[in-house]
Amino acid sequence: MASLTEENYLKLIYHLSGPGYEEVSTNALAEQTQTKAASVTDMLRKLAEKNLIHYKKYQGVRLTEEGQQEALKVIRRHRLWEVFMVEKLGFRWDEVHPIAEELEHIASEELINRLDAFLDFPESDPHGDPIPTASGRMPSAEYEKLAEVPVHQEVIMMGVSEHTAPFLQFLSKSGLIPGSLVQVLEVNEFDRSMTIQVNEAHPSFVSYEVARNILVQTKG
Repeated sequence: MASLTEENYLKLIYHLSGPGYEEVSTNALAEQTQTKAASVTDMLRKLAEKNLIHYKKYQGVRLTEEGQQEALKVIRRHRLWEVFMVEKLGFRWDEVHPIAEELEHIASEELINRLDAFLDFPESDPHGDPIPTASGRMPSAEYEKLAEVPVHQEVIMMGVSEHTAPFLQFLSKSGLIPGSLVQVLEVNEFDRSMTIQVNEAHPSFVSYEVARNILVQTKG
């Protein structure tokens, strides 16, 4: 069984490797964990000894099949706890991430499977991220960025790629939450900022930085 720190590394490697499972550099891990490269190297050696990663010094690191499954278990637990907190305990979507970071390390599969059933087997978390299945498969979620939507197109907001509390709070104040109907009214050629309409409310303005972190799906 992986330790808490080892689970965090496996999850981080999974996220940094992207959909193509590309190799992740030691420097990237050190930057993300705000840890010295030597300490990262020590952890990578431990993970390699447990056959959780493929690692050679001065080269990138990749998860083994076993390491990938362990990472998906952590991600599954994290996202299910987020759903539980929002749907059953009344937390806002900008409040749940740090709490789920702690709960994700409760390793009881029986508990998580019962939690999944209790929530009626949700497919995504409150931020629109897909929830890995109990069998260790990550469902595909092919969304586009709001920043790429043409003028007059109507889309449904599905989630976000930025999870910081200030960003989520800003979206909530703007009415931009998963399930919202969004229409692009105008795109500023200078900075690619947008004028949009959310759920037929008054038009509002969003910057390109905001729009590129909102994930949407074409309506109907």
